Amino acid sequence: MLKDHPAARAFAVLVAVVAWSALLLQLWLSLRLVRANGDGVGWGLVIYLGYFTILTNLLAALTVTVPLVARQSALGRFFGRASLISGVTTAILTVGLAYFFLLRHVWEPQGWQFVADVALHYLMPTLFFVYWLVVVRADSVRWTDIPSWASFPIAYLVYVLVRGAWIGSYPYYFIDVGALGYRKAFVNSLGVLALFLAVAALLVIIARVRANASRR
Repeated sequence: MLKDHPAARAFAVLVAVVAWSALLLQLWLSLRLVRANGDGVGWGLVIYLGYFTILTNLLAALTVTVPLVARQSALGRFFGRASLISGVTTAILTVGLAYFFLLRHVWEPQGWQFVADVALHYLMPTLFFVYWLVVVRADSVRWTDIPSWASFPIAYLVYVLVRGAWIGSYPYYFIDVGALGYRKAFVNSLGVLALFLAVAALLVIIARVRANASRR
């Protein structure tokens, strides 16, 4: 079940504004880069939509926005489910942690790219975690939900491998089949999945502690 009060809705608006602003900024930067390299907008969109960071932030943006604008619709009820919000929270926290430990050292973004980088990898994970704390009732988070949450990163792995075999490009160095081979890329993917599952378990534990505390 979800909490529904003005403060929660106001915070959801803030998260939605940050999410869409960061996504649009990164889209503009990505399209500007591919055009500077002589490629078209279509190729820019292919590159943009290849990143787990982008897809997760897009899912987070939809998760907060759709219930705000169409709460009683089928989509509003779908994106307002406690289990889905918890799964998205797990995914976006994994984005932040994976970036911090695996990716922040491979480049040094400057200017607007730095702004987009911080917003997508640090600010949004933090805001969405707070959103989860605010709107999701602790007693609605269950261990049995974790397998359904994990379907998102697993589906992404299948998508990115098929996409990479088709276009010959992979968004992250640790799953670059061309450079590492399928075996190493798969092992690295299992490591990221293990991180995702650890974050999921931590969220359930936090929810259990909060639920028990509220009963006292």
